[in-house]
Amino acid sequence: MTQKTVLNETHRRLGARMVDFGGWDMPLHYGSQIEEHHAVRRDSGMFDVSHMCAVDVAGPDARTFLLRLVANNVDKLKEPGKALYGAMLNETGGVVDDLIVYFIGENRYRLVINAGTAEKDLAWMAARIAEWKLDTACIPRRDRVIIAVQGPNAKTRVWQALPEARAATEALKPFHAIDVGEYFIATTGYTGEAGFEITLPATRAEEFWNRLLDAGVRPAGLGARDTLRLEAGMNLYGQDMDETVSPLDAGLAWTVDLIGPRDGQDFVGKAALLAHPQGKQFLGLLLAEGGVLRAHQKVITAHGEGEITSGTFSPTLQQSIALARLPLPTAVGETAKVEIRGKPVVVKIVKPCFVRNGKALI
Repeated sequence: MTQKTVLNETHRRLGARMVDFGGWDMPLHYGSQIEEHHAVRRDSGMFDVSHMCAVDVAGPDARTFLLRLVANNVDKLKEPGKALYGAMLNETGGVVDDLIVYFIGENRYRLVINAGTAEKDLAWMAARIAEWKLDTACIPRRDRVIIAVQGPNAKTRVWQALPEARAATEALKPFHAIDVGEYFIATTGYTGEAGFEITLPATRAEEFWNRLLDAGVRPAGLGARDTLRLEAGMNLYGQDMDETVSPLDAGLAWTVDLIGPRDGQDFVGKAALLAHPQGKQFLGLLLAEGGVLRAHQKVITAHGEGEITSGTFSPTLQQSIALARLPLPTAVGETAKVEIRGKPVVVKIVKPCFVRNGKALI
């Protein structure tokens, strides 16, 4: 059965086109995906991301558990509210899921995991706790919703809707979070723009959503969220990586800490990564001529064949862009060819980040 967020009826009243996404009934757009995309780049937009799952990890062994579970090093989290991005890996070094870890306090953390993998992730974590005989618990917080407000004016709009949050969040650094009453407000996002991801009780969701509407924030759906994240060079689980793909081949080497054991133990998948170092380049593609780059299209480089993992038409750049896994030693500045409708077209290989903070980087 398709699951629904608490805001499902709110989306329908706003005229959203609903689609199944990872088993959840979610808004694709509210009339114009392009206008929603531009609203986030130029002003502010909001997304219901309550299909994603907040998981509280607590107990005497919470830190030890996450040191062994996540390829990034949670010991980097020294102050309450600090967050990091990382991945859980399997024994072969493939990505079980990518996630954000927030340090809440002594032996207390919060994870945010993907919607389509949530049940699998929870089962994986429970199995590791049992295997390692640790005293900790992973508690999914389905009593909470998550609303992302993104864009150059996003913070100002949130402060209009929630004035009591301004003093606590005005100086909040990127990838930090703080509690403001019942609201857990984080300076994280999936669009390449400034803003907040706000976790709050489900009972407050519709009221807060409507306050944001009144403050001038435009609702945005999955369509705009995908074009925004791709412009920002951000991976999507299930397309750009999965359990068969190493984070080293998915452009996520910066999230993997291979230095030394942690508390005498290595994280799951470390041995596999050391035995099989990076074998592919994860780079961006830019198409100057007509056509649209799409996932699974073959890329012909001077060094062999690669494959597009995500592709779309960029509303900001007004041309087609893609993320692709390419053979080593393919490099930025080279050209390659992609076959579109039986015709080979030339693409330029670029850094896999096209737009950030409203500015074209290409």
